[in-house]
Amino acid sequence: MLELPISDSTQRYRVAPSKIIALGLNYRDHIAESESVKVRGVDQTIPSEPVLFPKTPNVLLAPEQPIVLPRIVASYGFDQPRTDYEGELALIVGRRARDISEHDALDYVYGYTCMNDVSQRNIQNGDRSGWFRGKSFDTFGPIGPVIVPAARIGDPQKLALQTRLNGAVVQQGSTAQMIFGIPQLLAFISRNLTLEAGDIILTGTPSGVGPLAHGDVVEVEIEGIGVLRNPVVDEARR
Repeated sequence: MLELPISDSTQRYRVAPSKIIALGLNYRDHIAESESVKVRGVDQTIPSEPVLFPKTPNVLLAPEQPIVLPRIVASYGFDQPRTDYEGELALIVGRRARDISEHDALDYVYGYTCMNDVSQRNIQNGDRSGWFRGKSFDTFGPIGPVIVPAARIGDPQKLALQTRLNGAVVQQGSTAQMIFGIPQLLAFISRNLTLEAGDIILTGTPSGVGPLAHGDVVEVEIEGIGVLRNPVVDEARR
C-alpha cells in the first residue's frame, strides 16, 4: 500500500486509484520534438481535443524507490532500447465526476503532486494495440513526494516544472504552457467516463524527454510541491 504525506499536515493519503488517465501531447514544445522521440502516430499536428491513454495502478512507485527497466525488454534484442522519463503534474480527483463543466471542474480536485510517466518507447511503438503495455510496466509511475491539497496550491496553471537526470536539467517548463488546461481536461474526461474519488490524472510533459539507464537518478520538481526522486535499475543486470 502506497501512502504519501499531505503537505503541512501530520496526515497521510492512501494512493489507491481505480484508474490512472494520462494525457499525451499537451505541450507544444513536446509535440515539436516528436520526430526525435519517434512515437508511432505522433506528428507536428496540434491535437483538437485531449489525447488520452491509460496507465495501470501497478505502475505506482514511492519516492526513492527504484524505477525498474524490465527484463523482458532485453529479450527482444532491440537495436536501440529506450525507456524515457517524463516529468508531469498529476492531480487527484476528490469526488465522483461525471459530465461536469469546465466552470466547476476545479471543485473536483483533491490535490496535486509530481509524477513521472515512465515510457518504454520500443514496445509503445511496436504493439499493435497501442501505448498500453509500454506505459504500464511495474514501477513506471513514480509519484510524490507529497500531496498538496488544491486549496494550498494556488493557480495550478502557473507552476514551474523541472526534471533533472543525474543532476543535470533535462526538462524545464511551466504548467501555463499546457494546450488543454486542467478544467478542460477534467470536463472532457468526465464526458467520456466517470471519474471516482482517488483517480489520478496526468497532465502531460514539456519537451526534453529522454532515455533512462541503469544507475541513473531522475528527479521531477514542481513549484509548490517538491522533488520526486527515484534511482533506476535494469532488471536484466541484477
